[in-house]
Amino acid sequence: MASHFRSYIWDPVLIVSQIVLMQCIYYSFLGLWLAGVDSLVQSSRSLDQIFSYEVLGFATMQGRLIMMAFILNSLTCALGLWLFIRRGKQCLDFTVTVHFFHMIGCWIYNAHLPAALSWWLVNIACMALMAVIGEYMCMRTELRAIPVNSGPKSNL
Repeated sequence: MASHFRSYIWDPVLIVSQIVLMQCIYYSFLGLWLAGVDSLVQSSRSLDQIFSYEVLGFATMQGRLIMMAFILNSLTCALGLWLFIRRGKQCLDFTVTVHFFHMIGCWIYNAHLPAALSWWLVNIACMALMAVIGEYMCMRTELRAIPVNSGPKSNL
């Protein structure tokens, strides 16, 4: 007889809904972080900040602040992995999926693949941060001690 502890049942509706939820978290919090950055430097808000690879750069202060928003967004998305995915071994899968769809969105927005090295470096760093921190938090939750109460103790 097989054990049912931590059994995994393939549920495509759950997986698709988690992918959609993580995309919503990614773009919602990225928008909030970018709005915060824009309010600091009195810059105008634009979809270019999210999808255009040309705004990410080390040369300008605005480019560095947008990079910082992407890095901070990876931390908030790691919280999303911990709160909604809850499985350490699935964190890398969902992280790569989120960033893959972001790359597809950038490709469509720019009409070609991003060509700037800074865009690739920022997204690889964000992927690594999101996956590692999300997996760490999920693993800490999964490995938490399970309390076993076996009734009253008696002195023998």
